[in-house]
Amino acid sequence: MNNIVVSIIIVVVLLAGAGFAIYKIAPQTPSAAPSGAAAVSRALIGFSLGTSHEERWQKDADLFTARAKELGADVQVLYSGEDGNLQISQAENLIIQGAKVLVVVPYDAVASKAIVDRAHAAGVKVIAYDRMILNSDVDLFLTFDSRKLGELQAAEVVKHVSKGAFAYIGGSPTDNNASLLKEGSMKVLAPLIKSGAITLPVSSFSTNWNPEEAYKSIKGYLATGKKLDAVVAANDGTAGGVIRALIEAGLSNVPVSGQDADLAACQRIVQGLQTMTIYKPLNDLATRAAEEAVLIAQGKPAQTNGTMNNGKIEVASYFLDPIVVTKDNMDAIIITGGFHTHDEVYGKK
Repeated sequence: MNNIVVSIIIVVVLLAGAGFAIYKIAPQTPSAAPSGAAAVSRALIGFSLGTSHEERWQKDADLFTARAKELGADVQVLYSGEDGNLQISQAENLIIQGAKVLVVVPYDAVASKAIVDRAHAAGVKVIAYDRMILNSDVDLFLTFDSRKLGELQAAEVVKHVSKGAFAYIGGSPTDNNASLLKEGSMKVLAPLIKSGAITLPVSSFSTNWNPEEAYKSIKGYLATGKKLDAVVAANDGTAGGVIRALIEAGLSNVPVSGQDADLAACQRIVQGLQTMTIYKPLNDLATRAAEEAVLIAQGKPAQTNGTMNNGKIEVASYFLDPIVVTKDNMDAIIITGGFHTHDEVYGKK
């Protein structure tokens, strides 16, 4: 054995004896972790987003990653860009990389069952994030109550107009949340339709939540010469498309709902072009999801406050409360809360 090899062995032995762990990264100490959630030794958590179309998803990913890292876990974020097959492939890759938990925002609520099946076959747990994975044995669901969101959207519009021709512009037909949102809105609208107070000549979904599809739906109807008195739009993106079509038809005062508190929507609200949006505290959702993922990675039970049926099982769930935002409480909720700045929403003076 030559002198160099002997020297290396001596150094390694001395380091080990001094308390150094070779090839092992010490876990970080969690800050304000949930009860029982200690740091893990760099557990890998995969965050699979089936969409990046809406403004909010980058914020979700950033907030989730920051909290998970505080708790001592690593996060690999992958976007599939509205491609269900790619999302399944990316999830398989995360499993191969050794992810302990997959957090999934499914592009296709039905097809994403394959992600759950393949993850479970490898002993990996799956959390559905803000969008349910249908007909699967998904381990946990974290979200805001979409039926309640839809009800809030329609109720706020009806506060302004309770008679006439309404349009419903929904989200993506592959997203279970879009169906739940419509169910909630129809809880408010159906009695008015039945009484004859309102009609619903336009009721459509928008593939990939695409604002252009929302625009075309409203544009096509208005091109017939008919008018609309109110529009319940499922999110801020579709609301933007709706409002563009309304303005082109000279109907800039029609009440329109939204969701997500996108910056453009908040700007439209203070300008009087959009009636409301729903603020879903993303920090609360992303932080809770990161904490639950760490707990699950440790083999500990998740913290839940309800269940939701996904067509196969009652999924253990955690529901957070949404907040209606209008022109009247924009400053108190959005500005003071730090979601957007005053200059961003109102423009620099």
